[in-house]
Parts: sequence; structure tokens; C-alpha cells
Amino acid sequence: MKLKNKKIVRNYNNTIKNFFKKKTSRRDFLKWIGFSTASVTLASCKGPVIKSIPYIVKPDSIIPGIPNYYASTMIDSFDIGCVLVKTREGRPIKIEPNSISKYFNTTPARIQSSLLSLYDEEKLKYPFLKGRKNSWINIDNYIIKHLKNISKTKKDIVFLSSSFPSFSTKKLIQNFKEIYPNTKWITYDAISYSKALDASKEIFGIRYFPFFDLRKSELIVSFDADLLGDWSPENMSKYYVSNRNPIKSMMKHIQIESNMSISGANADIRIARKPSDIKKMLFEIYQKIFFGKEPKDDDVKKISYLIDKKGSKSVIIADGDQESYELSFLINQKINSDALQNDKYILSKESNDIKFKKFLKNLEKENIGCLFIHNINPIYSLPLSISKKIKEFIKKIPLTVSFSTNQDDTSGFIDVLAPIPHWLESWGDTNPITDTFTLIQPTIQKIFDTRQLQDSLIIWGGMKYKNYYDFLKKTWEKNIIPQSNVSSFNEALFYGVVQVKNKIYNKNNNYLNNINIIQKYKNKLINYEKKIENNFELRLYTKTSIGDGHQYNNPWLQEFPDPITRTTWDNYLTMSYLDATKMKIKNWNVGDGSLNGNCVNLIRNNEILIQDVPVFIQPGQAIGSIGLAFGYGQKNGKLSKLCNGKNAYKIYEDFCIIQKNIQINKVNKIHKFACIQLQNTTIGRNLVKETDLNIFLKKTKEVWNEEEKIDTYKGRLSPQEISIWNQNKNKEEKKKSGHHFNLSIDLNACIGCGACVIACHSENNVPIVGKEEIRKSRDMHWLRIDRYYSTNNNDKESYKNIYNNKKIKVSFQPIMCQHCDYAPCETVCPVGATVHGKQGQNMMVYNRCVGTRYCANNCPYKVRRFNWFNYANNQKFDFNMNNTLGKMVLNPDVVVRTRGVMEKCSLCIQRTQYVIGIAKKENRKIKDKEFETACSISCPTKAITFGDINDKDSLIFKKIKNTRSYKLLEFIGIRPNVSYQVKIRNDKK
Repeated sequence: MKLKNKKIVRNYNNTIKNFFKKKTSRRDFLKWIGFSTASVTLASCKGPVIKSIPYIVKPDSIIPGIPNYYASTMIDSFDIGCVLVKTREGRPIKIEPNSISKYFNTTPARIQSSLLSLYDEEKLKYPFLKGRKNSWINIDNYIIKHLKNISKTKKDIVFLSSSFPSFSTKKLIQNFKEIYPNTKWITYDAISYSKALDASKEIFGIRYFPFFDLRKSELIVSFDADLLGDWSPENMSKYYVSNRNPIKSMMKHIQIESNMSISGANADIRIARKPSDIKKMLFEIYQKIFFGKEPKDDDVKKISYLIDKKGSKSVIIADGDQESYELSFLINQKINSDALQNDKYILSKESNDIKFKKFLKNLEKENIGCLFIHNINPIYSLPLSISKKIKEFIKKIPLTVSFSTNQDDTSGFIDVLAPIPHWLESWGDTNPITDTFTLIQPTIQKIFDTRQLQDSLIIWGGMKYKNYYDFLKKTWEKNIIPQSNVSSFNEALFYGVVQVKNKIYNKNNNYLNNINIIQKYKNKLINYEKKIENNFELRLYTKTSIGDGHQYNNPWLQEFPDPITRTTWDNYLTMSYLDATKMKIKNWNVGDGSLNGNCVNLIRNNEILIQDVPVFIQPGQAIGSIGLAFGYGQKNGKLSKLCNGKNAYKIYEDFCIIQKNIQINKVNKIHKFACIQLQNTTIGRNLVKETDLNIFLKKTKEVWNEEEKIDTYKGRLSPQEISIWNQNKNKEEKKKSGHHFNLSIDLNACIGCGACVIACHSENNVPIVGKEEIRKSRDMHWLRIDRYYSTNNNDKESYKNIYNNKKIKVSFQPIMCQHCDYAPCETVCPVGATVHGKQGQNMMVYNRCVGTRYCANNCPYKVRRFNWFNYANNQKFDFNMNNTLGKMVLNPDVVVRTRGVMEKCSLCIQRTQYVIGIAKKENRKIKDKEFETACSISCPTKAITFGDINDKDSLIFKKIKNTRSYKLLEFIGIRPNVSYQVKIRNDKK
């Protein structure tokens, strides 16, 4: 934003300099940002404010202590989502889902964590020219001069960008092309979706990712596609769980995979095979369905029978090469799958490997005069064979410009660093799916001297627009608003998402249109490769936390426990127990209980590809296969010194997630894992109650959800019938007056994604402690998601075989403070620091706590966290709580705890009291679902339900009374206010 008042601009710049030279308080920050908070608020409906407004003149829409919400769209190089941004006094502090949107309306861990990236002190603060700080005026003159010279030649002006489905930006590029005709836009995604898009073009006649609606599906067969992970550009978990209710038509999920993924962990039936075998199984099913050829594989025979039985209520999905996608698409067409929507496609991914390879050839021939790199890091993310060449060729380009928020591996090879603002500081729009457009709006004024790509295009192209906001508004008013469900641009901003009338229709909606492709696979031979000793098939994958690595410098994500391995801060090579034993590779626990492991080199054709990769022995890993996660091994940023990750992109040849003929050589190096869960089984304890669908439907509750009894002198009694607090006979009556909060977790719906963990971090100012403290079991997560392995036989002997068993089961169980009515922590606290509220919440009085930790010792759930250090203002923990800017993410409604006290889940008491206060002020009764915790509102599958059980019409009351409901460790008699619902598996073939 360009300010007219020069004095204000000068004071503003001086304040920024002083702001980062000394420690400042929250009050100082408000003074600094105060002049802009009014304009930030008005930005949602009136656009940029030219004249600054001092915070002394309080805007009507900002009331100190009262949050404001803005509808926006989170987008980076990998993720996209429709969100609501919660702000306090002009600063964003929380990201929540925008339920108004039909699609992309969930907030997984990475989307929520992108908030912390806004307050990254290592972001680029101003533009650079030839490695030196410079002004935008000089940068503009320099670039315009070069563009004019290049336009006189035949060389191309290339924009190399990640997928950017922005309607207005594409219009802007078209305008830019009119001025510079040699301009080309090349889409390069670090993790390519090109093979899926090419297959869609081949089968459906349209190059977009098909949209799968699983709500009516009764059978899912996945061939190495992590549908609950990042296989689909849109998070599919909400569609997945919609038909996972335990009824007769409950969905059956069969997952065939090599790595243990979050999808395989949730599957009813999981079959572990190496990637080449998975593709053979897919071929056999295709040939059985289309040509009646009998499969050789017994599992394929059973799956083919189920597909034939379920017909259109089946859906087949696959990952890997283009052939695998084509086969799965053809099968879905043949069976007329209800899940495949012929008139709806996901538009958020535009990867094009063919165009990118042409770009590389032009780069090699020196046909490129100017290269603009937007929001990607190609020097880091390209395969080893390409990145070596591009380092040489990129230096020969006359003009190179990088649009990025941070310095990265590519920055050292670039002439001009043009810093762009974070998405929370930006204007923009997206078209992520058919018929849907979304808007991006700033929720805070730009913190540093940054500028959007679009504003730069307008300046460099000499276009007659004030700024990008002006162009965006006019473009929407002309092209989108007239055919949408809103009447004005301001209304579109209010909702954040609009529906339009035009549709993209499937050109080939019948498999008969693909007869030539069908015949191509009719006689195709399934080649069985000869296994070479010690050669492996490598399956590259994305971790729930890091994704493609765009948010590598985000401590929330680095310390986020992987749902499967439960490790933090690292990536590693996953390997089966049998393969590891043959190669004498081990994982072991050292004296303090932490986990160590051997390391290996990855070799192909006698060339070492990646050195010293730690090996994690993974239950359920297919024999002959190994796995390695993308996104690690970056060299820039302070977290790169703490995280000893390995760059999997080096081996991402031909942008294929399956790499064959990989050899492994054990080395002498020992790796120290930071793992928060070292106990992999329940050791026979009935913690995660589960049963089979047939038993659930045919047997009574006493069979599959037997109430746990307590042995007393009167015999075995229900926990509800006895109490050690006999003197408080009226306690039950008190519970029935006012509010009494409960929380319920449906284990059938919980997929273990961990969105709730990050939501809790963001809401409750949970500190990051670092890798070394995690190894000492000093993690501070208020909410954890325990992952347990089991086998088909639930006896204790079978637990010894979880590493050998190919068909192990996985269960997830979120654990937070259970807020027991008869809490064992309260009785042992010598200073009365932990007490019980009349609304059912167990509370901590931090000023009283002296850190005896008696409460932690007496807690059977082990959910209390002890502050071994002051994690804020302590340079030993150099994360967001230890720099002035990073502290701005903190929620002012929740105190930052100090050293020597216990802390834990409070069931978000600050949120419940806020709702009560608002209803009291408005003199009305609180509606059901008004009460929400951070975890319940962020859960993409709505597995977590929170509310007042004294409201008999509430959803939580119905959940508690459901026959599937049970309390964890109920036999202890402490009456927790958190309950779980029995997990039901549909695992009978």
C-alpha cells in the first residue's frame, strides 16, 4: 500500500528498524501496528486504505478482547483451503475451516500451521539486487530495462511457478503477454500431479484431476493411493467417513500398499505388497473386469468378486505411473462408479511434466532471456540429474527474478529477490474446483517491505490499474459476480467463496469412447521381474506434517508427530523387519528409553544417491520395498540445523514416486530418533475397544461393549454406583444445574491426521521444545494421538509378531485430559493447584503450582505436561516464543506458562466462557454446537464432539447415550468427562 503522508512513512520505517533491534512487548507491538489495524479491518469490504488511521480513534468493528473473523483462502505451493482467519487487535492468531464452502473446507495440520509462517523472523524483509539490499524503485527500473531489451530478441520470458489456479492472475498474465509477446507460463510442482492429469486427459478428454465423491460408496479398493493423505488435491477424509457409520451398508475399505500410510492404517483390510506387485494386481483386476481373464492372485480373485458384487457402489483408485491411473479410471467407467463425478473436476493442480521438460531444453539451448521463479525452489526440489545442470544454465540467463517469502536453495543463483507477502497479507482469488471461486484477502497489513507478483506485473507491464486489488475487483465484477450466487464483490468477500453457473462437462463419460485405450491393455503382458538380491523398490511419499517441504522452517510442523511412526523432526527410510534383519539393521532403545537406529547409503548403478539415511523398521512395510518422505534436507533456515533430514527429491527421477533397483549399504553412523511413543501395542489391555461389523449388528452391547465393573466388598459394581466421595452426596445434583461439558471421540471417524494437535497448539500457546527434549520424553503436546498395532488374534502372544505379520491392524486414539469428576490428580496436589470446576472441567491454577508433579504421577492417562524450562524468552529454545515477531501468534486469552508448573488440556475454557458471556449479554439460550473446542472445530471428519450434556437435545448428549460409548479406564472409578465410541471394522472378506 502506498501512503501519501511522508512523515508517517518515515516513522513507519524507523519503527520497523527499531522493532527488530530490541525486545518489545505486546503493547509495543500494538503501538507499532496500531495505525494500520483500522485499515486491516476495513480491508475486508473497502479495499486498501490510503490514509492511515491511528488506533487511538478506535474503529467500530474492532473491540479489544473481541475476535474478528475474515473469510479467506490459504494457498501455497502444495496446499489450498477455504478458511476463516481469527484476528485479535489486528493480528491473525488462529485458522479455522470455512463451513460455508462445500469444498476445500477442512483445515489439516499444514493449513493451520501456515499461520506461524506469517510471523517467521527469517522472512525476506526487502528486495535484493545482486545480493544487496535495494529499493523497489531501483528493482523496477532494472527489470523494465531488461524486459524491453529481451522483447527485442527472440528469447522467451518465462514464468516458472507452482500450480496457481487464480482466475485474475491468468487474466493479468494475458495482459502482460500483450506487452511482452514472448512470455510463457510454465507450471512446475515439486511433487508432480502430471501423470494423473495426463491420464485424465487420455480417458476423460479433459486435463483435470477427477473429483471422487465417496459418500455413496460401499467399497473402496486403493492401489497404493493414500486417499486420506495427499493423493487427491482436496482432502478426502470428510467424504470417506460419511459412510463409515456401522450400518449394514457400511463402506469396506481395502488398501493395497507398500508403505504403511494413514489410509492403510484406517483400512478394513490392508494388503502389503511392493509397488511392482501392486501394479500387477491392478492389471489382473482390469483384465478380469473387461475381458474375463481369471486372476492368478488369490487376493485379486476376492477383490474382483467384491467389485462385481457391489457394482456401481465400488470405486477403484490408484497411484504411481500414468498407466495405473488410466487403468483405475477405465475400471470406474466400466462399473459406472457412483463416486466418479462426470461434471466435477479439481482444478487446483496444473502440473505439466512435458512442458517443463521443453523448458529445460530451451534453458540448455540458451533460448530464455528472462526467468521469473514464483513460489518454488527448483534447485532443491529437482532430481539430482537435473539440478546439477540447471545450476549451470540458470547463471547464463540475462535476468533472473525469484518471488519468494524466504531465502532458499535457489536464491543464491538469482539476480533479483522480489519478496512476496504471506497469503495472510495478500489479495487474490482461486478456482480450485468446478463451479467454485474463492477470494484471498489480507487480515493484517504487510509486516515487511514485500510486494505481490501481481502488483509487480502491473508495474512492469505499464498497465493502467492502481494496484492488484483494483484489477481483482474489476475482474470479478465483470466476469464472475454476474454469473455467481452473490450480488457484489463485498458480499463475495464476506463469504469468501462463490458458486458460478458455468460447468465443465466430461467429454468421455462412457467407457465405450475409450475403446482404443481399452484394447491397448487387453493383451498387455504382466512382466514379472527377476528379483536381484539386495535391490529394493523405493516408494516416495509425503508426510502429514511437512508435505512438499514448503513450510520446512515451521517449528509447529517439525515437532508434529507423524501419525504412523510417531517420530518428529526427521525423515527416514522405512523398511520391513525381515529385510532389516537380513541386512543386520536394527532399531533399539538406549538407557533413557529413547530410540536409536542404524543408517544406510542409497545406491543405484554404483552411485551413492543419498548418504547416511536413518532406517526406521516399520511394521506392515512390504518386503522388498522401502519408503522415504519428501520435503526434508533443505539447507536454509535455522531449523535446518536442528533437523537432520535427507532430500528425497534427489532420487525423484522422471517425477515418478516409484524408483526401482535401489541398493542399500549399511554404514557405521547411528541416528537418534525423536519419537514420542515407544510403546507400539496395548499389551492386551482393552484401551481401544473394537469389534467386527457382523458382531456389532447381530450381538448385544454386552458382547462388544461390555461395561467394566469394579470389585468391591459388595461384589462387582458399575463405576456409576460407587464413589470414594461419600460425603458429597449432592454432587450429582450439582452436575445437573448450569452447564456440564463433555467431549466424545468417535474412533470410527478418527483417522489420526493430527489436525486437532496443531489446533490445540495454536489455541493454547503450547510451546515447541525441540528434538533433544522430545528424546527425553518432555514433549508438551496437550493432545496426543496414540497409535497402536495389533494382529488378528488379540492374545498377548500375538503382539510379539507385529513386525512379522503382513496384515496387522492399526488403531488411533486421541488422548487429552479426561476431566474426571473424581480426578486422582486433585486429591494428591499438596497446594490445591489442580481443582474441579462446576462445569465439569479440571482446571489448573498456575500461580499455586509448585511443580511437585504428584498429579502427573497419579494420572492414569499421562496427559499432564511439566515445564522443565521457560520455553519463552529462552534462547535454548529458539522458536517462535523467543523472538519479537513470533510471539504475535500467541492467543491473548491463554496465559503463557512458566517453568516449574504443570499444564494440560482445559477443554478450551476460554472459548466456553466466551460463548456463555455472549449469550448472557444477548439474553438468550445457548444453541447446540455453539460450544466448540479447538480440536472439535478443526477435526476434518467431525470425530470429536463437544458440548453441554445438560442440554438433552444436544449432539453430545446423544453421543454419550449411544450404545457404542465407553469411558477409558472406567474401572478405576474416576468418572472421566471424555468418552469414546467403539471402533467397528468391516473386515470380513
